[in-house]
Amino acid sequence: MSSNPSLLPDLAGSAHADSALPDAPPQGAVSPAPRVAGNGRTLPGAVAGALRERIIQGEFPPGSRLNERALCDLLGVSRTPMREAFRVLAAEGLVQIEPNRGAQVVALSEANIREAFEVIGGLEAMSCRLACERATDLEIAEIRALTYEMMASHARHDLPTYFRTNREIHERISLASHNSLLKQLYDTQNARIQNLRFVSNENRQKWDLAMREHIDMAEALDARDADRLAGIMRQHLQRKCEAALKSINADASINANAAPKTAPSSDSG
Repeated sequence: MSSNPSLLPDLAGSAHADSALPDAPPQGAVSPAPRVAGNGRTLPGAVAGALRERIIQGEFPPGSRLNERALCDLLGVSRTPMREAFRVLAAEGLVQIEPNRGAQVVALSEANIREAFEVIGGLEAMSCRLACERATDLEIAEIRALTYEMMASHARHDLPTYFRTNREIHERISLASHNSLLKQLYDTQNARIQNLRFVSNENRQKWDLAMREHIDMAEALDARDADRLAGIMRQHLQRKCEAALKSINADASINANAAPKTAPSSDSG
């Protein structure tokens, strides 16, 4: 077990902070899209990557249609690589393509979301166990360093940086399993729900809890305690699932209440 001091900070000072925080990075945090480039083989992949990141960040929310012409202008590409990119994202389950209607971001049902988080929870718990056995000391040190970075962004209320660092930590744990098939399965499934994983930070108390869980993860990995790390990860993702469902149901309720009332039917028969 490492002799490194505990990562656990005193988060009590944050109790007086704003009680409400955005569910996702502020809209302004999404930088203008760079114009993608590549040869004939890699350009569709680059376009798919640019679109995937924007879907993950919530710029293109579930159910939104992807305007092919506008996206071609935004990314500086022709329609052929754009359509190929749509097909790549459709194969990943991120978008669906309808004849004569184009592509739209997939909106997962409650059952879909529960199933996806169950699968991701299992995959990440397995990654945790293997990482405790196989990770190099350098890999563990890098994950600890990223945890310190995430703590700093949490203290600054810097959500965009916090989210990016959070994603990298989960990615590093998956890589530290040193199992390429497991990593491939994780990447495929995680892409479908990435934009749902960070909606639990709508208030300071929940954000503090998520931060504490990551601190506990780093310490468990440092101690190579596979049971503890896998257990924390499963609990962490279960909380994310419940928060995502709560957020989606709340949005649906707001939209339903905002919908215009349907006029009574004039059909008396």
